[in-house]
Amino acid sequence: MSETTEQQWTIQRLLDWTSEYFAKSTIGNARLEAEVLLAEALNCQRIDLYTRFDELPDPDRLATFRAWVKRRGAGEPVAYIVGHREFYSLRFAVDANVLIPRPETEHVVVAAVEFAKSLDARPIRIIDVGTGSGCIAVTLATQIEHCKIAATDVSEGALAVARANVASHAVEDKVKLFQGDLLNALPHGSQPVHMIVSNPPYIGRLEIETVDDQVKSHEPAIALFSGDHGTEIIEQLIQQAPRYLLPGGRLIFETSPIVMEKCLRLVQSNPAFASVSVDKDYSGLPRVVVATRADQLCDDG
Repeated sequence: MSETTEQQWTIQRLLDWTSEYFAKSTIGNARLEAEVLLAEALNCQRIDLYTRFDELPDPDRLATFRAWVKRRGAGEPVAYIVGHREFYSLRFAVDANVLIPRPETEHVVVAAVEFAKSLDARPIRIIDVGTGSGCIAVTLATQIEHCKIAATDVSEGALAVARANVASHAVEDKVKLFQGDLLNALPHGSQPVHMIVSNPPYIGRLEIETVDDQVKSHEPAIALFSGDHGTEIIEQLIQQAPRYLLPGGRLIFETSPIVMEKCLRLVQSNPAFASVSVDKDYSGLPRVVVATRADQLCDDG
């Protein structure tokens, strides 16, 4: 984008040039990402761009857009550049301290909301383990009228993002944040809950070469990787969860189709769980594990 021809950079030309540039950089959805960045820089809706094709953007906003295009061309995710991502039709602030919310994780929310409909309890008590941006906890707080949610994360940086999202969606009365490792973050003597939900790290370090460079370079490793095979943290969660669940309560967590069979074996081999099922994602792949706690725990539970 030459400075000497700045007066010619209409919105349409900016979109065309940027889309072509992104496509050459092997960025998927090049046109969409160009539109998202330009709409954000101009503080308008994407659809508004199509009624403003001949407009010349304000120089300051054009400078912002150019800087963002450079960052995106270097591989930085759009969500981090603009500072937010939509999840379950809600907007969530994100930065490099948290995993970018993805559509697959919405299936955890769907499973939890469906289970909540079967419960008469007021409030329905929920724990969100590894809350990151808080997208699961906050979304559940907006979808379940009578609930109390404890959201944990080991990262203070992640909790700062989650805290902002809790406030922006005005669910401070429903969601409380705790720093620490998995369920150990909760205060001693916490009440048992109806549900534990989680999108834990589930990529094995032996798979690192298969992970997209954009993800590896920009999203937090602590939220992505779990041991050599991807199930280390999930195994800990499965071991800890029964002591925090009410009889008949559910552990609902996202995982990868690659490690799904191992996750199912881990649940099935734990006598504290009476049953387990799998929900598929939008692509028809096995994505979410739903495990139901037995009525009684074994002594070695």
